[in-house]
Formats: sequence, structure tokens, C-alpha cells
Amino acid sequence: MTPTFAVIGLVVADMGNSLAFYRRLGLDIPAAADTQPHVEAELPGGLRIAWDTAETIRSFDPDWTAPHGDPRVSLAFACESPAEVDRWYADLVRSGYKGHREPWDAFWGQRYAIVLDPDGNGVDLFAPQTATG
Repeated sequence: MTPTFAVIGLVVADMGNSLAFYRRLGLDIPAAADTQPHVEAELPGGLRIAWDTAETIRSFDPDWTAPHGDPRVSLAFACESPAEVDRWYADLVRSGYKGHREPWDAFWGQRYAIVLDPDGNGVDLFAPQTATG
């Protein structure tokens, strides 16, 4: 039997800031989790996302160091329409999160934008260009 992909893990500098960002995007994370060293939330389809502080990671991997250079992973959130991509991007940037790439009509047929989460991970927002809204 092969392993089953089950969890996306993010190491965060500030748990509360990171969770606030992902709550804005609709993830169901209790407010009490902001002070925890490890937090998980279930995603549609049963996949989970987990956040850990650097201290938590070092508790079982003492040699762990934060990666350097550009992020190699991004998360993507589907929006209902191209207008929603624009709205979510503007809302997140207005709320103080860093916009990485303003919304554009991608050649592959989607409205697309990229915002950075508090730890610099790319978070893509997308919708089919044929969607109404």
C-alpha cells in the first residue's frame, strides 16, 4: 500500500498572525488556537493543513533551520469569479498583507493574483475567466 497525502505543513514565525490570514480566507480555525504551538484544520476532501512554530519543529528536529531564498511552495484558493479574485486581493492588501502580483488575466484562462502570507509564502487566488461576477 502506498502512503496517502494527508497534511500540508507550514512553519510560522507568529502563530496568531498566520492564523488570522488564513481565517480571512475562510479556514475554520478557533481563536483559542492563536497561542498554540501546533494547529491543524481540515480542508475540503479531508486534507489537513497544519501550522507549527519554529520551536515546535526544533523540539523533534534540533538541527532545523528556516529555509533561505524564495519560497518553493504556494497554496491556492479558488474564488467564485474573476471579480472575487480582484476583491479578495484588494481586501487582503488593504488589511496589511503584502501583494506579490496584482490580479491579471492569465494565458491559461484564469483570473489570477498572488498575496504573501505573514511568513512570505505565496497564496494564489484564482477563478476561471469565464465565470460571471
